[in-house]
Order: sequence, then C-alpha cells, then structure tokens
Amino acid sequence: MAASPTRKSSSVPAAPGAPVVARPIELKPVYSFRFMARLGVSMLWHDKLKLAGTLVGVAFAVLMSNFQTALFLGLLLRNTMYVDRVDGDIWITPKNTQILEGNDGTIPKNIVPVTRSVKGVAWAAPIIVGSAGVKLPTGGQKSVRLVGTELPAARGGPFHIVAGKTADLEQPDAMFFEDSRREVFGGLNMGSVREVNGHRVQAVGFTSGLVPFGPAYAFSSFDTAREILGTPADEANYVMLGLAPGADVAEVVRRLQRTFPAQLVLSREDLRMRTIMYILNESGIGQSIGMGVVMALLCGFAIVSLTMFSAVVDHVREFGTLKAIGATNMDLTKLLLAQAVTCALAGATVGLAIVANLVNAIRGPELPMALPVWLMGGTVGGMVVICVLASFMALLRVRAIEPGIVFR
Repeated sequence: MAASPTRKSSSVPAAPGAPVVARPIELKPVYSFRFMARLGVSMLWHDKLKLAGTLVGVAFAVLMSNFQTALFLGLLLRNTMYVDRVDGDIWITPKNTQILEGNDGTIPKNIVPVTRSVKGVAWAAPIIVGSAGVKLPTGGQKSVRLVGTELPAARGGPFHIVAGKTADLEQPDAMFFEDSRREVFGGLNMGSVREVNGHRVQAVGFTSGLVPFGPAYAFSSFDTAREILGTPADEANYVMLGLAPGADVAEVVRRLQRTFPAQLVLSREDLRMRTIMYILNESGIGQSIGMGVVMALLCGFAIVSLTMFSAVVDHVREFGTLKAIGATNMDLTKLLLAQAVTCALAGATVGLAIVANLVNAIRGPELPMALPVWLMGGTVGGMVVICVLASFMALLRVRAIEPGIVFR
C-alpha cells in the first residue's frame, strides 16, 4: 500500500472581519505494516547471499535442538513404555518404589484377593519383575529385565509381539525375548534353549522395541519368573489393577491407600511421572541433552543476530533513504519484524524437513527417537521469538541512521 497523505489544519477560528488566509497542507506519509513487510521481504530477496546465511542459521538451530529433544523424548518414552502399554490403571508397589525394576523389595501376594473386593476395582494381577542373566553359548552373559505375568490373562505382557503367541508362555520354562537382541544373545531363534540365572528356558516368541534405558525386557509366566528370580511363592513385586467402568481413579487410589497403608498406591500417571523423574535425576540425560538444546538455540540466535545486523550495515543508505522520505523508526521496526518472521518461518520449515527425515532414517530399538507434532509446532513458534529478539540488535543500528546520509 503506498503512502497516503493526511491533512493537518488549525482548529483556531478566524477573528470576525479578518481576512481569510489559506494555510498550507502538510503531507506526512503513513506506511502500513503490509507495505513495510513487502518492502522488507523484497530487500531480503535482493541480497540472496545474506538471506541464505540467515536461513542456514535458523535451520541449524532447528535441526540441532529438535534432534536432541527427539532423542531425549525417545529415551523417556522407552522407560515409560511398559507403564503406558499394559492394562493397569493403578499400581500397588513397595513404599520406596521409583521405577519398575524389581529392586525395591516385594509385597504380600495375598493383597490381590483383597484388592478385588475394593469398590471400583474390576480386576487385579500380581507382577514379578527382576534382573536376570542370560548365559551365552560362547561364554559370559547378558542381562534382561524379566517380567512374570499371570496367565492366561497376561495383563503384564508380552506386547509388541513379532513372533509366537502369548498362550505359548503356558509351556514349561517358556520365555519371550527382545527381537533386536537375538544376535546379542548368541543367535537366538524360536526353540533355542538358554540358561537364565542357571534355569534352562526355551525361546517361544519375540517382542520388538522393548529396550528401556537398561536391559531389554523378557517375559515368562508368573511361576517361571518366580523360580528364575528366586521370589517366595507368597510374594510379588507389584500388583496391577484395572478400574470398573465409571470408577474415579483418584477415589479408588484413596480407598486402596487406606486399605494398604504399608504399600504405595499409584495411578498410571503418577507412576509414569515418578519414572520420568527417576530417569532425569539418576541418569543425567536431562542435563546433558538439555545443554545441547540450549547451545543449539544460542548458536542459531547468534548467527541470525549477526546476519541481520550485517544486512542493516550493508544497506545503511537504503534505510537512510527511507528515513529521508518520511519513514519513522516505528515504520522501520515493522520492516525488520517482517524480515525476522519471514526468516524464522522459512528456516524452521527447512530445518524441520531435514530433522524429520533424519529421525525417520536412524531411529530404531538401539536409538529411540520421538518427534511429536507439538514439538515441531513449538519449534516454529520458538524460532519466531528468537528471530524477533535478534532483530532488535539491527533495530538499534537503524535508529541511529541519519536521513542525511543519502547526500554524503
């Protein structure tokens, strides 16, 4: 939209009988945001080398921050995967439980029939979890996180099955292993026999992608796991419960806590958050990956700031010309903001396209990664904020430009 004139006239009425004197019309240009935005984008496109440098900076920040965050989220999801995937709405655990590893002791198995009588509970199932060592044919051993579940319901897994059937666990000494660990376990196949904690077991199925921040999951019947892990017959590590239709989770948790004050009663979401906090506090991955994200954003901010400032310095006469024809500092602020938002959107689009293809190409059981839609949307918004903040450095230089520079 072109500049439009505005009329400025005096509001003081002429005295009676005095001659009427024509006053000159003062023209003051008024530039709309749309006009300044179009001008700013045209200036960006005119200097393609500077534009390419800015887009590279934004794309780099998006690529590095999203890659680190995708790795971080993937690791967290791998460790909350078991809680998220099984049927349990509520868990009863030993008092000091932080994560379902089976290292926090046991609880009486006779809790199970008592829980079934609590209002709002539809079913209850005991679970055994513990670390076990698989003896390799070539010597040595590899660890697994063994889960024992009551059959035939198998509320505690296995899931993500790629070979075999859950009913096969009813066979004596039967076990499911992680498919991605078959070579690690010495070329494991259907029907292969291994010693687990000195107990001979047979592979009857395989699961896929069940590799948390530690040993891979393995599954067996409750009694088989009890024998392998040496758990007493009247004890279990955890009890998993399902809610009756229409039951309120918080209310049922309160009832169970009153019934079992010596144990910890957690909803699925509470156990999930407890697991996440344990991983963050004990492993340090939150601090290390978080620093990588911050450094990537700082690098992108520095590149964008320096590039935009350099562009202003290179076009100082053009900005002086705009001021000479009446553009105010506010008008030039509109121009720089339009340039910042354009660079942010274009650079973020390029960066997200690269990181999405990269994550799809390399993620797997050994390198879990997650790139949710909300992260991609948040990245675009974050880069707009960063580029707008970076534009203020250029704005300081613009405000100092004198219109008379065009005549020098």
